[in-house]
Amino acid sequence: MTANEKAKAKFEQATGAAAAAAGRAVGNESLTAKGRAQQMKGDARQAKENTKDIGKH
Repeated sequence: MTANEKAKAKFEQATGAAAAAAGRAVGNESLTAKGRAQQMKGDARQAKENTKDIGKH
């Protein structure tokens, strides 16, 4: 996994988790859903990069 892609994945996961938590705290389902979606996008990016790494070995 390239460092840049790894950083993007971690950033998306962290900001998504924060947004989802903030949405739950204030009772905003839309913000919670957007946060979860962003977190899943980061998870997908990380999985894609992990798959690339496995292919290189």
